[in-house]
Order: sequence, then structure tokens, then C-alpha cells
Amino acid sequence: MSSIKKVVLAYSGGLDTSAIVPWLKENYNCEVVAFVADVGQGAEELEGVEAKAIASGASECHIVDLKDELVADYIYPTLKTGAIYEGTYLLGTSMARPIIAKAQVEVARKIGADALSHGCTGKGNDQVRFESCFAALAPDLKVIAPWREWDLSSRESLLDYLAERNIPCSASATKIYSRDANAWHISHEGGELEDPWCQPSDQVWTWTNSPEKAPNESQLVQLSVKNGEVVAVNGEQMSPLQVLTTLNEVAAPHGIGRVDIVENRLVGMKSRGCYETPGGTVIMAALQAIDELVLDKTSRKWKDTLANEFSHLVYDGRWFTPLKDSILAAAEAFSILATGEVVLKLYKGQVTAVQKQSENSLYSEDFATFGEDDVYDQSHAEGFIRLFSLSSRISAMNNK
Repeated sequence: MSSIKKVVLAYSGGLDTSAIVPWLKENYNCEVVAFVADVGQGAEELEGVEAKAIASGASECHIVDLKDELVADYIYPTLKTGAIYEGTYLLGTSMARPIIAKAQVEVARKIGADALSHGCTGKGNDQVRFESCFAALAPDLKVIAPWREWDLSSRESLLDYLAERNIPCSASATKIYSRDANAWHISHEGGELEDPWCQPSDQVWTWTNSPEKAPNESQLVQLSVKNGEVVAVNGEQMSPLQVLTTLNEVAAPHGIGRVDIVENRLVGMKSRGCYETPGGTVIMAALQAIDELVLDKTSRKWKDTLANEFSHLVYDGRWFTPLKDSILAAAEAFSILATGEVVLKLYKGQVTAVQKQSENSLYSEDFATFGEDDVYDQSHAEGFIRLFSLSSRISAMNNK
């Protein structure tokens, strides 16, 4: 252990990482540098975090603003694939991990550290996500995961550990939920959520209104999409981060983006989580509406396959891989067509695309109309059906 001289710790200022700082110093006899990623978790989460890190024993604290890069270079590309994990989860925590890991490695290189550390537990997905990124970007740096080494096993033991060393911590033994927030979403685990039969109480949700308390009047919002990216809200051009923050503010009062799921963790167990993704849910609905117009049947089927594959790739922490580059390249080919305007109605927890248009739309009223037309000869369908069903006809004849 004494070979480690300087460690960069992914630090949040919470209970776990506050205890990890002194633990690393005591058990590895090393200098600990705190690294804080600003991914849009909010000013309250970041307030006083540098002072907390120093008070815990860190020699210095690097706070890196990653918000714009997160949305533009990680969230927007993922949206182009249509990825939704297990049909429901919009990958909020998963998408943030690779950019945090990359920035942590960059800080380590900058200050000449020889090790990286994180506060992920041995039960969760994040340990795999972080360490897979570390392996791809900095295989020469040692990784220290205290939760897999120390004998501290509960919030109470962590609080006692800090109290014995006179290290201040605002956490308490009565904390109910484990939450993780960034510009895209906030997640909630623990407490009554550990029982899938238990309905979430009102105190679980922190960003969005319940549908019951949402306004009784619907609200319309218009999104402009260019090459698979939302570039304007209600006609106002915005950066990706501005689009997201604006739509979070618009959609949250309407109760948009709440999900309550039991998901399959990468490590093999199931976990129950509640997620709030108000702006992201609106963006996804708009992009799906454009896809409905511009992609033919086989293209949509193939994109569904890409979406499913990419959702697992992101969830499993395989961002820095050739497979990621391959799937994003395929999604980019489809995105060339994805340009248009979508009007969405927000009402009582639901978002519905009520108007959509695109210069690349394959929809033709002339062909689709139930009224009289002079472009489609319905008699041609007979030959198509006979060929389409030919294998079934041959099978039936054989059975006779």
C-alpha cells in the first residue's frame, strides 16, 4: 500500500466520500486530492464542497464544470440512438459516469497522481462504469475502491468514524433516500422504495409535481429539431444545456418524467428506483415524433435494435469502446434526416406530440387518405399479398 503517493478521489461532499478521505490517508499513507464534477446537480450540492474536502483531510480540491459537455457530447449523442434502458429508464446516472471518469483521469494526469478512487459500493453499477472507463483511459493508474476493502458497513459506522476524528459532516443516521442528480435527471433509491409493493410517498419526489397537483390547464411547447438535435424551444435558439434546463423548468410543474421501475443491475441483482426526467422526457418525445415521419419501416426496426444495444452499452459503462463509436455512427446516419418541428402538449404527467412536420417526411396525405385518390391503385395490393404470404400458403399445402 505504501507505493501509492497521491490519489485523486471522486468527491461529492457526502458521507461516504467524507470518510474515504481520512481512510485513504490512514491506510495508504498517501496524499488525497478531491475531484468534484459539476454535472448540474445544483448549487446547493456544491455549496461549501471545497471547504468540506479540505476539512476531511484533502490537500486540495478541483471543481470542474462539465455541464455543457455532458449534455452536448454525451446526452445528445445518446438521444440520437433512441436508447431507453429496459423500456423505461432514460439513463440519467449512466450517461454522466463516463464524462466524470474522464475528467477525473485528466486531473490525475495534471497533478501527477498514481491512483484513482471512488465511493461506489460493491453492489452497484457505478463501480463497473467508473473502473471500465479508468481501464480504457488510464490502465496504468491503480484504482482504490474503499467499499470493497474497509470494514465500515453502515451509515452509523461511517458517522462514528468521522466523529472519532473530529471531521465535520452534515449527514445524519436518519437519512432515508440515496439520491443522485445531474442536469438530466434525479434518481431516488432506498427507504420505502426497497419494497416493490410499497407505493412511493410524496417525499420521494423532489423535482416534479404529482400529476394530481399539476395544473388543470395543458401547456403547449414547440421544439425545433435539426439533424437529430433539439436546437430551439418556442422559436428561441438555445445550446443543448439551455434546451434541457428550459424544458426541465417547463415540464416539471406538469408532473412530466416520473418513472418507478425495478431494473436489472449489471452485477446481477434487481433494484428499485424512482427517476425524474422532466425535460428529457419532452425531448425524447419530440425526437420520436420526427422519426415517425422520416424513417421507413425497416430503418425504424434497425434503429430500435441500435437503441436497445446502446442502452445496455451506456448502462454497463462501455462508453470508451469501438462499439460506442460504431453505434453512434449508425445513429448519425439516421439523424441526417431528423429535421423538423414538433408541438407537444404537457398535461397531468403526460407529454403528447400533437403536431409534427419535416421537410424529409415520408408521410403523404395523397397516398394515405381514406378519401378518393388518383395515386394508389388498390388492386396492386393483391399481388403483393400473395407473394408476402407465399411461404404460409406452401406450408399449408404441404400439411395437407
